[in-house]
Amino acid sequence: MKQVRPKKNLGQHFLTDLSIAKRIADTVDACPNIPVLEVGPGMGVMTQYLVEKPRPFKVVEIDRESVEYLKQTLFKESAEKSQSQIIEGDFLRMDLREVFDGQQFVLTGNYPYDISSQIFFKMLDNRDLIPCCTGMIQHEVAVRMASQPGNKQYGILSVLIQAWYDVEYLFTVEPNVFNPPPKVQSAVIRMTRNKVEKLGCDEELFKRVVKTAFNQRRKMLRVSLRQMMTTKELQAITDSRFATLRPEQLSIAEFVELTNLIENALCANTRP
Repeated sequence: MKQVRPKKNLGQHFLTDLSIAKRIADTVDACPNIPVLEVGPGMGVMTQYLVEKPRPFKVVEIDRESVEYLKQTLFKESAEKSQSQIIEGDFLRMDLREVFDGQQFVLTGNYPYDISSQIFFKMLDNRDLIPCCTGMIQHEVAVRMASQPGNKQYGILSVLIQAWYDVEYLFTVEPNVFNPPPKVQSAVIRMTRNKVEKLGCDEELFKRVVKTAFNQRRKMLRVSLRQMMTTKELQAITDSRFATLRPEQLSIAEFVELTNLIENALCANTRP
């Protein structure tokens, strides 16, 4: 069967180096004994190693040409098996509780660069189902996700993901092992659920505070947070130790503290 043509509109860059494909596939071994879901398998360069692992395994692929290729190659032995293991559809629109009947699973893949952040936000929304997430993404995004406070790469993704997951930057992948080669480096990461069950603040407000603060990351918090508070409410920030800090200086615990401070200010302003 002819090979699948990489499609620019789907952000497809097919990995061609088998040794790297196996290294990425083996990252799921950090979370053994639970099913694995691979996003965007393409022509199955990682899939061939994942399917050999002794655990339930499925792939989700939006590209019909790739689906047909997988059915006629890696899954050709059993039409029934291919129908149960290949999900044709958009990962971002899936109900993840239906994939393995409510069981937890490892999420992995060579993720399309243009939607990788959306994939990880969906992971966060389903963190009770996904104790481990591995895979390959754009190098710049991987660095941001793993960055610590005080680093210029530390930002929205860093805080929101590290609030719930421990992030490991595993290794860098050069462009020449892809077809077509991307214009940037790639990186392989692994995220493992930490022990946090509750942040200790309003979690929706926490996300809003983090995004608002980093949207003007060069400004002090007493300035950037004006977007979400009245002058009266903002006084609580102005009078606090956070007033002259910038968002990249705050740890996750401090963002939780800041969120509680803001919630108290907002609530106080609504009291008669």
